[in-house]
Amino acid sequence: MQDRKKKILIHSNFCKAFTGFGKHKKNLLKYLYKTGKYEIVELANAHNKEADAMKNLPWRVIGTLPTDHQILKKIQKDQNRMRNAGYGHELIDQIVKDEKADIYLGVEDVWAFSGFTKKPWWNKMGCIVHTTLDSLPLLPEAIESAPEIKNYFVWASFAQKEMKKLGFDHVKTVHGIVQDDHFFRLEDKEREKLREENKLTKSFVVGFVFRNQLRKSVPNLLDGFKIFLDSNPKANAKLLLHTHWGEGWDIKRLIDEKKIDKEAVLTTYICGACHKYEVKPFEGNGIDCGHCSTAKSCHTTNIKQGVNEKQLNEIYNLMDVYCHPFTSGGQEIPIQEAKLTELITLVTNYSCGEDCCTPESGGLPLKWAEYREPGTQFIKASTSAPSIGKQLQKVFDMPLEKRIELGKRSREYVVNNYSPSVIGGFFEKCFDEMPFVDWDDIDLTQIQKRNPDFSPDENLSNSEWLLSLYRNMLKMNITENDQGHKYWMNEFSSSRSRAHIRGYFQQTAKKENKDLFKKTLKDHIDFDRPNKRIAYVMPEHHEDVLMSTSVLRGLKKLYPDYDIYFFTRREYFGLIDECPFIYKYCEFEEEMDDCFYFEGRANHEGCFDLAFLPFLETKRVLNYTHNGKDKMELDLR
Repeated sequence: MQDRKKKILIHSNFCKAFTGFGKHKKNLLKYLYKTGKYEIVELANAHNKEADAMKNLPWRVIGTLPTDHQILKKIQKDQNRMRNAGYGHELIDQIVKDEKADIYLGVEDVWAFSGFTKKPWWNKMGCIVHTTLDSLPLLPEAIESAPEIKNYFVWASFAQKEMKKLGFDHVKTVHGIVQDDHFFRLEDKEREKLREENKLTKSFVVGFVFRNQLRKSVPNLLDGFKIFLDSNPKANAKLLLHTHWGEGWDIKRLIDEKKIDKEAVLTTYICGACHKYEVKPFEGNGIDCGHCSTAKSCHTTNIKQGVNEKQLNEIYNLMDVYCHPFTSGGQEIPIQEAKLTELITLVTNYSCGEDCCTPESGGLPLKWAEYREPGTQFIKASTSAPSIGKQLQKVFDMPLEKRIELGKRSREYVVNNYSPSVIGGFFEKCFDEMPFVDWDDIDLTQIQKRNPDFSPDENLSNSEWLLSLYRNMLKMNITENDQGHKYWMNEFSSSRSRAHIRGYFQQTAKKENKDLFKKTLKDHIDFDRPNKRIAYVMPEHHEDVLMSTSVLRGLKKLYPDYDIYFFTRREYFGLIDECPFIYKYCEFEEEMDDCFYFEGRANHEGCFDLAFLPFLETKRVLNYTHNGKDKMELDLR
């Protein structure tokens, strides 16, 4: 077995996506590919295998979305299901079965993997989750899945610390990769030339690189910058906001409201024609290019039209200090990019910001006040404007030698904790320590059905009572040392009742039964029979199901050599179990409200010759094509 390369299935955003996950994945894939040690398969979220962008890569790429039009049509009717499909929930089981990888690495928000830890293949191979947790209280999915994730890595020490408080000592911090050779401090002459070209020679430039989202604290930054401006009128201070001014915060309006000089706030324009950038005060979007003179070709930088990494490195080098106030975040990669250019970074001391505002990181902390996010009730940080003003003043007054010292410390910190050689090397070592998997010895069909009706002995101690629930209700053979057991024992100490815990276990058992034992359409069919097949679909209600039995006599007379499969909800089986015209009754699923699901179309192969769905309105859903195989019941001669 060891004559082959170890196969790694890496599941995350597509490596070409301009996202934190996408950038990290690209950097990790490049590192692993260069080792030559592994067979790499990239699983790309929200893509299908026919996407052109996934071609011509040195490793194989599989999309998470089904290519079958009819299946996608069904999925798109349910927003939650569509979101989950983007994260691979529709195809992951088949992909794992087909690929037979030795290692699965999932890099995403933890809820993207909801239910994966209960899959029959989970931990049959080496399974790793590398996720971001950015707010308190921690997501329930992060806590509930922790006992089943043996290799549980988080992007920030904040998350590790909070998980440890809950008893999960196996959760470790592994940062996302930042390319240390792409960002660096330019030589002094080159820096001065850039600043001169952008009319910043005698300015004190405060920078912020960000996606203009509400969690980026732009109003707080403007308030803090104004405090600094008012205290230092001769500093010629500029605030460079490298972001898109056409989404998120209305920055222009905020500047006007706070009575800040418009010339003091700069942005980055990128030309769609010549691809050069300009740093200047905001003049609206769609302005003429100062380089190539193309009319209305320049827009503030955005995810569709932005600067390249060489240009972004230049923009960091225009700055004297970097300030990153935010409500919360998984890692906030621009902070590390700024550090690599030897900038002192001012960062909100909450969430992932805790890693980058310490003395050893070359950063300075920004104070914050708590507020609760509506809906989720997550704790978020409102960064203190006076703290921003105070720390800007500290850097402004700092001797040059001290700035240089902290700047070099900033870069060293990122190189030692975020670089491809460090993070890539960590995963390489992790993969190498995991065994090869012999899939011939793995039977994914042998799954014990959960027992939500199990009643534990109430005379048992709390510990034995929990073990009884795990073993008999969830069919999990665990010990007192298991992280899940430790978590629930801690809940007992927090006055959580047995009734509450048993109710949670019951819900989990029911959901797992539904997920693990859900039949596909092919599972219902007896393929060894020579007869053709009719699907008759009547999901509800009892009177409609009962009346349908009178229709079946005529249907069987018209199609005597066909087996009739009757699809309805389980609670109506008793109404049809003695009907002589039904070959087999089967449980109805939501995707069965389309005749093409049964009869097939395009890439989707149907399993039935005919499908009758009388519960649907014919003007709403096409349900009478039958591929031209139906018979006319009326004799018009």
